[in-house]
Amino acid sequence: MDYIVLDLEWNQNSPGRTNSTSLEFEIIEFGAVKLNEDLVIQGEFHEYISPRVFYRMHYKTKEVTGISMKDLKKNGRPFYDVARDFFAWCGQDVTYVTWGDMDLTELQRNCEFFGYPKVFAKPLLFIDLQKLYSLQFGLGKKRLNLRSAVEERGIPETDEYHSAISDARYTARIMQMIDMKSLGGYKSVDYHFLPQTPEEEYVLNFGTYSKYVSREFKAKEDAFLDRKVTATSCHLCGRETRKKIGWFTANGHSFYAVGSCPEHGLVKSKIRIKKGHRGGIFVVKTEKLTTDTRYKELKEKQKEVQKRKQLKKRGLLKRRIRSE
Repeated sequence: MDYIVLDLEWNQNSPGRTNSTSLEFEIIEFGAVKLNEDLVIQGEFHEYISPRVFYRMHYKTKEVTGISMKDLKKNGRPFYDVARDFFAWCGQDVTYVTWGDMDLTELQRNCEFFGYPKVFAKPLLFIDLQKLYSLQFGLGKKRLNLRSAVEERGIPETDEYHSAISDARYTARIMQMIDMKSLGGYKSVDYHFLPQTPEEEYVLNFGTYSKYVSREFKAKEDAFLDRKVTATSCHLCGRETRKKIGWFTANGHSFYAVGSCPEHGLVKSKIRIKKGHRGGIFVVKTEKLTTDTRYKELKEKQKEVQKRKQLKKRGLLKRRIRSE
């Protein structure tokens, strides 16, 4: 198995222009570094893409990357040809590595738009090195941009930033500093292809936590009527947990619950509401063991939320009485 450290640069419509196509971002540069299981660099891939959708460079893209339309017309090749060569160079048994979570989504969108028949795994798991860097060096609490991480690690800044191949090289160098034996199992999921039916919904177990991804619902109210969405279970043994804290939310986007497993103790469940591709929403539910301290914190948070709701209801009631 090899790692493909990937970075992409893309262009978009110039300000004030209407996008007449379904493609929001057109990839203009591929940069990738291949590493083996021992994190030894095996090779590089770098190509520019000749434009077929946006023939004017967005001012921000030009400012950040330094790439001009003249450069792309002179050095670029059609997306289909570059994609074909890229995937051939990658090989079969690979894990994609990116800094952040956008590149693979845009790659899939461009493949679909330009008719490249690349079949990605469903679900598509990848390594978000920004997240792993945060877990190893930031206690999981901060997400640095690539440049800040390079500076923090003292990596020689020999290449310009925001070049796809340069950023891929920097990401690969950081990856060589990550404890992949401990953190390599923390895979991220690309949500470009969502389950279409209840049967296609899936649960991924990463050992220390599990992740459930739902199909798309019209609204979150519909999602919370689904038993599969609201059920809480222990990711270690699969048993349904006895709820000690029912589902609650402070912001309408992240919901929390805590249950008790008779064998493994307290389990925290978290639901994140995400926008779907067809105007609805889908659910990502994670479940992992938690501590008594965290349980008490969530219990207090739930009380605060309930108190605010009660005060809001009283305020509405008072206003209604005054208006009558």
